[in-house]
Amino acid sequence: MTDHRKETRQRVFLKGRIVFNNGSSSFDCLVRDLSASGARLVLSDATTLPQVFDLYIPQKDRTYRSTLCWRREDGIGVTFTDSAGAAPARPDPAATEAALRQRIAELEAENAALRRLLGGMAQPSAA
Repeated sequence: MTDHRKETRQRVFLKGRIVFNNGSSSFDCLVRDLSASGARLVLSDATTLPQVFDLYIPQKDRTYRSTLCWRREDGIGVTFTDSAGAAPARPDPAATEAALRQRIAELEAENAALRRLLGGMAQPSAA
């Protein structure tokens, strides 16, 4: 079999997590070979995957945007769109708190308006 890789992959034994559908779908995998440009992953069962997904490797604290290259019975091969890998985005705590406070205020105002509406509906109408 001819090796089509651009660089040598390191043999590893790392837990991985495949994430897709905007984070609503994910499952565990095992990373067996890894390089700066791609990886070989072992999956627990035959799973339908999108062509592009995120691969999160907790031990490296990195998320790689991955493209499916090949699939065999014993696993899949992926290439990384961003070869350096990116650390998972961590929001600014101050900005997050401010956004949460604003959202709470909006929800409280909406809640008060709904209570007024319900209160008006509950009163018996004069005939």
